[in-house]
Amino acid sequence: MRIIVDDKIPFIRGQVERLCDEVVYLAGSRITADDVREADVLIVRTRTLCNRSLLEGSRVRLIVTATIGYDHIDTQYLREAGILWTNSPGCNATSVAQYVRNALLEAEQAGLIRLGEASVGIVGYGHVGRAVCEALRPYVRNILLNDPFLRLHDDVGECDVITLHTPLTSDGPYPTRHMVDEEFLHRLTRRPILINAARGGVVDEAALKCALREGRICQAIIYTWEGEPDIDRSLLREVFVGTPHIAGYSADGKANATRMALEAVARWSGQSGLRFDIEVPPASPERTGLAYRPSEDGRMLKANPSDFERQRGLYPPRRE
Repeated sequence: MRIIVDDKIPFIRGQVERLCDEVVYLAGSRITADDVREADVLIVRTRTLCNRSLLEGSRVRLIVTATIGYDHIDTQYLREAGILWTNSPGCNATSVAQYVRNALLEAEQAGLIRLGEASVGIVGYGHVGRAVCEALRPYVRNILLNDPFLRLHDDVGECDVITLHTPLTSDGPYPTRHMVDEEFLHRLTRRPILINAARGGVVDEAALKCALREGRICQAIIYTWEGEPDIDRSLLREVFVGTPHIAGYSADGKANATRMALEAVARWSGQSGLRFDIEVPPASPERTGLAYRPSEDGRMLKANPSDFERQRGLYPPRRE
């Protein structure tokens, strides 16, 4: 069995070799049809577009993405081609919750909000939304939930914070692409802090910039952007915290994602008895727990926005 692996997936070297005869590590954004033609399995992140142009004519039978999001996977084509796929739901939920909580604590320190008097609206109540809810519960007055798939319909437009935790979808009963648009932002009854911790396209960033400049929202915290890694630099300059796509990048979350990916391949290949013990490295005290400050990561990006991918790929250890 031949496996192609995104070379930025952490902790996977020395582990995936236990599953197969041959492993090839490649930069995720540069994996080509020629590379995968003789592969059986791909283990990727969001930078690899898994679609017809990549996969047609290959012998790939399984794609595993070591991420929660899967909008980089053309699921319809894979279904037609008989290629199985799986993602890693919940792998970094606690990491994203740490990021959201700590960024809001920084917003309170900056005088933007009083969390003890605030209502927080969580849009999307899956693995990450639930973790964010638990992380914020000790700090805020009230939490409202909105997730039509779970029949949760609280009006988050009345909240002091709106935090987004949905997948990016363009069809189905509740599409989320540009869910936060001009109309959404005009319906707000307060001036909330808006957090995009979902996917870049969930927010219409042109509408968000307009709302920021007109004072219809208090501030924004963004770690997922439209057009990554070529992000809107003028929006980056205006937001309270703007980081690379790293909220889920704690060492703990990365280890969870890698372990789930390896286990998925093991199940598919009839090796479900294998166990993958990943030793998570320590982090400095200032990047651990409540001490971690997302704004520090944000300052690095604002100083050098063209460095988005490198900062993401070389993200220093952080522990939950």
